[in-house]
Amino acid sequence: MFNEITGGVCAAQGFKAGGVHCGVKASSSPDKNDLAMILSDRECTAAGVYTLNRVKAAPIYVTMDHLEDGTAWGIVANSGNANACCPGSHENAEAMCAAAAAATGREAGDFAVCSTGVIGQTINIGAIKLGMPKLAAALSEDGSDRAAAAIMTTDTVKKEIALSFHVSGKTVKLGAIAKGSGMIHPNMGTMLCFITTDCAITQELLEDALREVSAKTFNRVTVDGDTSTNDTCVVLANGAAGNPLVEWKDSDYETFKAALYQVCRHLARAIAGDGEGAGRLVTCKMTGARSEENAERLAKAVVGSSLVKAAMCGADANWGRVLAAMGYSKAPFRPEHVDISFSSAAGEILVCGQGDGLPFDEARAKEILSQKEVVIAVDLHEGEDEAECWGCDLTAEYVHINGDYRS
Repeated sequence: MFNEITGGVCAAQGFKAGGVHCGVKASSSPDKNDLAMILSDRECTAAGVYTLNRVKAAPIYVTMDHLEDGTAWGIVANSGNANACCPGSHENAEAMCAAAAAATGREAGDFAVCSTGVIGQTINIGAIKLGMPKLAAALSEDGSDRAAAAIMTTDTVKKEIALSFHVSGKTVKLGAIAKGSGMIHPNMGTMLCFITTDCAITQELLEDALREVSAKTFNRVTVDGDTSTNDTCVVLANGAAGNPLVEWKDSDYETFKAALYQVCRHLARAIAGDGEGAGRLVTCKMTGARSEENAERLAKAVVGSSLVKAAMCGADANWGRVLAAMGYSKAPFRPEHVDISFSSAAGEILVCGQGDGLPFDEARAKEILSQKEVVIAVDLHEGEDEAECWGCDLTAEYVHINGDYRS
């Protein structure tokens, strides 16, 4: 049904993107892009979801205001500074939009704005203003990769994907870029993510789809238990594919939502696997639950446990930590019915049956847990519902990265 294609946020018709270095952070390398833009050639329906942290960065409030009418033309974003909790933050977020508008011939209110980086330090708005004309001139239909690089902070890899699919016989494309590595905990989107599509869809359904999908993808990621002040996910739909307007929750809507889910799931897993200092992606699959909500709460507790994460770092099959994490999740379950197994590309091993430890080959378990991606599979034997959450191991490198992050 869905074909993975190239192009990222420029895969959909009518979108250009770009990224340049402007020197937001004085110490950054001139080779590091730190200012990005995505721009449509026509007005888009727009929707966004934002951090649930009570402390929100100024760009979130500006974006909320600019998207209040459900439309936008583009997104401008920077790395190197969060523009949060500092003097002049709101004015500087508005100034970023004004600079983007002046460089592109649009209006300031046509842009969503996002920032990521250090909290509490005044952003170098002068550098951004000087860099904006260069950025606008660099916009191109193959600029997604450069935009993806420009929003990276401690990320070690760019996060980008695009799909094509059909809606009422028309080929529709949907692409995205994201950043996220640290300060990641499920409370919305836990990162920056920008999604573009040429599908014609109403703003109400676009927002519904984004909220439904983010709840089952980005909200199921945790790296370190910290929810950022800047988390934002914005989707723009410009209708250039020419499909009949999706205005009902019919089969076309379900197709669009399924494509959005596939894109966001891919990015959620990429964020978890690229957790700061991480050596491996850890997935918890919780099955046999009384409800999906219970399954999600239990799986989140497992991938969020510092002791489970440390065990994964050491490839230690310490399944007792899994059961203990489930026990403090506040989700009801019967421990005496639980089966736990570990699996990876190297195979699978059952370590707990009906709540009790089973004899198993420790060397075999270590081999399984030493792979780049591991799965903790838990069967509750209580129902038909399930959920999948993603995290990573906890390494000494995480402490090293965050011990001197400001410098």
